[in-house]
Amino acid sequence: MSTFPVLVAMDLEGVLVPEVWIAFAEATGIPELRLTTRDIADYAALMKHRMGILRQHGLKLADIQRVIAGMEPLPGALAYMDWLCERYQNVILSDTFYEFASPFMRKLGWPLLCCNSLEVDGDGMVVDYHMRILDGKRHAVLSLKNLNFRVIAMGDSFNDTAMLKEADAGILFRPPPKVREQFPQYPIAEDYETVKRLIEAFAHS
Repeated sequence: MSTFPVLVAMDLEGVLVPEVWIAFAEATGIPELRLTTRDIADYAALMKHRMGILRQHGLKLADIQRVIAGMEPLPGALAYMDWLCERYQNVILSDTFYEFASPFMRKLGWPLLCCNSLEVDGDGMVVDYHMRILDGKRHAVLSLKNLNFRVIAMGDSFNDTAMLKEADAGILFRPPPKVREQFPQYPIAEDYETVKRLIEAFAHS
């Protein structure tokens, strides 16, 4: 068994909290906003699509934030995070934005979050986004491994698979069928109890 510490790196939306854009689509009645990285693997194309819809409908950052304020972590996520923080170091690696994520971080107990930023004009319209670093999830996992952590990565979408590949172990959490089909090498967890078992099995291997 390795003496190096285990660190769990997790995606945020779809893993610990609901998908923000899906919730916003339901709140606004705009079905085109339901598309996520589960549907479109090209993140730049997806964000261009989203910002175009926001402009078309005159929707501002504040409109999205009002929806986020009423959202809660996924059932069981808080108990899972309590369990995890007592046993293993962890970090959330997400393609979301700090402007979206702060309410969730408060509810999750302020875990370390690495994500991206939005650019907003004087009228409160989202005009651009800025990636903290390209391919940030994969780079973060590589850096953590260089610090001699044994990294377990967990995500649900196409944009998580690069970090799962670089990690010492990867977990797909409730992935959609297309992701399941294309990445059969990763174990699938449909609930947090399964996640715990997979983490413990790796930690003691």
